[in-house]
Amino acid sequence: MEVEYREGILHINFEIQEEDIENGALEILKVIRPDWEKNYITLKLLTDGITNKLVGCKPEGAEDEETVLVRIYGRKTDLIIDRKAEKRNMILLNKAGIAPNLYASFTNGLTYRFLPGITLNNKSVRDPVISKLVARHMAVFHKIKPSEDNRDTFIWDKITKFIELVPDVFSDSDKNERYIKNVPHKSIIEQEVYKMRQIVENLGSPIVFCHNDLLLGNVIYNEQENKVTFIDYEYAAPNYQSFDIANHFAEFVGLDKFDYSLYPDKKFQTSWIRTYLTELEGREPTDEQIETIYVQVTKTVLLTHIFWGIWSLVQAEHSTIDFDYMGYAAVRFNEYFTKKDKFLNLEASS
Repeated sequence: MEVEYREGILHINFEIQEEDIENGALEILKVIRPDWEKNYITLKLLTDGITNKLVGCKPEGAEDEETVLVRIYGRKTDLIIDRKAEKRNMILLNKAGIAPNLYASFTNGLTYRFLPGITLNNKSVRDPVISKLVARHMAVFHKIKPSEDNRDTFIWDKITKFIELVPDVFSDSDKNERYIKNVPHKSIIEQEVYKMRQIVENLGSPIVFCHNDLLLGNVIYNEQENKVTFIDYEYAAPNYQSFDIANHFAEFVGLDKFDYSLYPDKKFQTSWIRTYLTELEGREPTDEQIETIYVQVTKTVLLTHIFWGIWSLVQAEHSTIDFDYMGYAAVRFNEYFTKKDKFLNLEASS
């Protein structure tokens, strides 16, 4: 198996086949953990992700801290994700002390250190202690300085690319019928993107280094250490501060069983924003500052619905993961049009 270094990272020229993930993971372990006995390695397929497939690997009887994660990219996700940028993000964030060690890349994936803890759910994300940890950690994340050649917001170019990848006719006839029936045509989506760009660009939200994909499964809570960590940096890039916060709040409603009554109310959001700003700026924010960000976040959440709605249409055409992407797209666009007028008419209270 050929091994080399690319951009300072060990690269294994090997491709894991989707139909033989466990044996593929064992091949990767031969390189990064050559002292592990093949017959005494436990493998666990982790199924939370809707973009990639993930395998946890450790010697039998070993502590969880020894677990190595092997992540296999979803089929054709290179169309929507810059994998080189993802590796650069992991290196940047690891140096800042907020990302796990990256052990190696391989032809269609990455392997890195497991972070002990549990992913958040609809209940734990609202816990007063945990929610404050999330707010503070996002502030720390937003303080990261990206490279000089990577300071512009990624969102508009990424949306444009996504739209280009949405097929005029889906190859699966059932999906195409559902698309026609339940999802706005992409020409309409393009019009909405244009409108939202005018609005979001004029909100005055600062551009910071964002995670951009803070669904609950990407937030790890370690109770023993009383801290949270964000994982999966595929979309991490400079973006509007309000997008990262809005995107996190939008995930409170669930991923496959949606309950929009769980979207956080103003009281929760303003308390969360207060904690975030205190960590970000090192001082107690004014009520006016909090209100300004609340309004920015409320309007920008509409952009998150568009972004992930388009993303889901691309995945509906290409992904082999068992997830109802077309249904997910329909829900996100429905929520966008349902809340659009109400959210855009919101003004800061005096």
